[in-house]
Amino acid sequence: MTELSSWVPEGIDLTKPSAARAYDAFLGGSHNFAVDRQFARRAEEVFPGVAKACQANRSFLRRTVQFMVDAGVRQFIDIGSGIPTVGNVHEVAQRRNPDCRVVYVDNERVAVAHSELILAGNDRATIVEADMREPASILDDRRTRRLIDFDQPVGLLMLAVLHFLPDADDPAGLVERYRAALAPGSHLVISHATAESRPEEMRALEALYSTSANPAVARSTSWISGLFGEFRLVEPGAVFVPEWRPDGAGVVAHPEHHIFFGGVGVKPGYG
Repeated sequence: MTELSSWVPEGIDLTKPSAARAYDAFLGGSHNFAVDRQFARRAEEVFPGVAKACQANRSFLRRTVQFMVDAGVRQFIDIGSGIPTVGNVHEVAQRRNPDCRVVYVDNERVAVAHSELILAGNDRATIVEADMREPASILDDRRTRRLIDFDQPVGLLMLAVLHFLPDADDPAGLVERYRAALAPGSHLVISHATAESRPEEMRALEALYSTSANPAVARSTSWISGLFGEFRLVEPGAVFVPEWRPDGAGVVAHPEHHIFFGGVGVKPGYG
């Protein structure tokens, strides 16, 4: 891959890996740099199967979006959307129902730049460059307000992003603020890294991420489950992502080895 391509914004630091670009590498994407691919290889050494875990998380995204569209949701916000690759939210949702509208949110410049390229000409999807720690900068943005009616149910996705917020940023309190902004009938989708089944390997992976632009912290499954607050978890509840309504090949052996834990919750009171 050419390291400096037309989609690369000026001023990108090519000496330090980023979580978004490393995730792209885990998924087999092409919008990453040598430093990110080296990081991904090292991550696979300290936590064998991390790439498969990321791929399972991507499959979880697809299944949850399909579920939400089938449940009647027509508008989505994907926070920490990352670098677009096959199976983006708008592709999955609009294939199910062309009327679906999608707002992507990220603060990684490569993710934003490439999103702008692939969304050009799609008037039902956009990208907002913003920091998830500042909900108003997302919820009140003119691009968000053009596509999202907050008086109607919204599908809010926060996949593999909250573990990049340290405890000092109060991620649980932040999620509560987002939940409060959503109308009854809205769906919240979360996945988050946990160390419960492979603690030593996860500590090594956390140490590796501490050398990147995006340090990460794994948290307990009970803490992750608590992020849904008053939202009612749909079956099968909060689980390791391969366990959430699997399709295709069916249930994955040892789903707890796939790192990511989460589920889908629905805000009560609709209808």
